[in-house]
Amino acid sequence: MTEAAKPPTIPELEAQERRLTLPHFTYDDAWAFGNLLVELARRRCAPVAVDIRRGGQQLFHAALPGSTPDNDAWIDRKRRVVERYGSSSYLVGCRFRAKGTTFEESSRLDPDKYAAHGGAFPITVEGAGVVGTVVVSGLPQVEDHALVVEALEQFMTRPWSSS
Repeated sequence: MTEAAKPPTIPELEAQERRLTLPHFTYDDAWAFGNLLVELARRRCAPVAVDIRRGGQQLFHAALPGSTPDNDAWIDRKRRVVERYGSSSYLVGCRFRAKGTTFEESSRLDPDKYAAHGGAFPITVEGAGVVGTVVVSGLPQVEDHALVVEALEQFMTRPWSSS
């Protein structure tokens, strides 16, 4: 895990989602963001798979050394949670746990298709809302989530054009 040794709280997770809003998200943005995320993972020798989608279309996918086909299954399950709830998969799981239950026990969704484990995050565009998802799988859930957030934070510092 990163230097912040404790997992984020629900208010911190909600603040991340409000803060990490993009001015737009094009095909070129998906490619640039995916490459940034892969570079961060490579520097850490993280055995992850990365997936970026917009409107149901896969725009970027990469599997790094040490990842397995199981990571792709986790990507699909975590992505479906973001698509259904409009929030990060980690935040959704935390909200269920805060109510004294688990996502698996109380969501009434098929656990073979949905997983409220960290690593999937909504791609939100100003004025449009959630337009897609970014998912990382291969690390413990808090680390998957933290890697996505770090990449989004770095991606947002780049100069934005009107493309």
